[in-house]
Amino acid sequence: MPSARESWFLLLSIPFYMILIGTEILVSNWKHKKIYTVRDTIQNVYFTVLNAGLDGLMRWLFYISVLAWSYQYHVTYFSNVYLYWFVLFILVDLAFYFEHRVDHYCRLFWAVHVTHHSSEEFNLTTGFRSSVFQPVYRFVYLTPIALLGYTPLDIVFMYSATQTYGILVHTQYINKMPRWFEAVFVSPSHHRVHHGSNVIYLDKNMGMCLIIWDKLFGSFQKELAAEPVTYGLTKPVENAANPAKIIFHEWQNLFRDLRLKTSFANKLKYIFMPPGWSHDGHTKTARQMRLEQKRKLIE
Repeated sequence: MPSARESWFLLLSIPFYMILIGTEILVSNWKHKKIYTVRDTIQNVYFTVLNAGLDGLMRWLFYISVLAWSYQYHVTYFSNVYLYWFVLFILVDLAFYFEHRVDHYCRLFWAVHVTHHSSEEFNLTTGFRSSVFQPVYRFVYLTPIALLGYTPLDIVFMYSATQTYGILVHTQYINKMPRWFEAVFVSPSHHRVHHGSNVIYLDKNMGMCLIIWDKLFGSFQKELAAEPVTYGLTKPVENAANPAKIIFHEWQNLFRDLRLKTSFANKLKYIFMPPGWSHDGHTKTARQMRLEQKRKLIE
């Protein structure tokens, strides 16, 4: 269950979100952009409620106990409270980057994460379009932080705080932030790229708060004026009005591919290789699509 500190933080954030979302809805309608639909907004809230319910259950059954067990064997101690919280922020943000990268580069985890990318809209409520089953394995990425001397409640609190920032970058109403800001932090422009289905934008900008990880590990792509972002998936979800279809459609596709007549090694690749990998080339990964696009431009 959430700590008292985290509960207060979440409670205070609700009116803050409501004000921002209400303002964005009013502005979008006033400017006739209509970036919100009732169906998508309700779905976004529904998915985050499911995610929060599972997250609470996992914490009660498993989550905190694993982090607490790991903390028993921690190898460092911070005497400076400011350094403690600063390093915790860096570590949690880095852990999220690697979690997010695995979600995009391993099809098994993409089947969970794809829900977050399934909307063809992009607004503040898209940040609440949670990957429902992510709490089942999230603790794996946070456990090393406990071993470094951070208490479970502090880790979970910092994760919640960084998630709050991650929600706020889901907007089309901030074009570019100052250059110094975009050199270090994830901006709305960066995150619009992340939600793009354009080939050049696939699997890019996976940081939560800091964009430096993408620049260090080769997953950065700036938003291009000549390439307006098309939101959603490269192949839209059929029957997108059905929440169950949105959550489970990639699992259905994965099981379909596992029934193909091919080797056991290839079946494992369908599970663990990046989304789009196929043994006969009938579907392609983001990297393969980019290479194909480059070849066409050269020709």
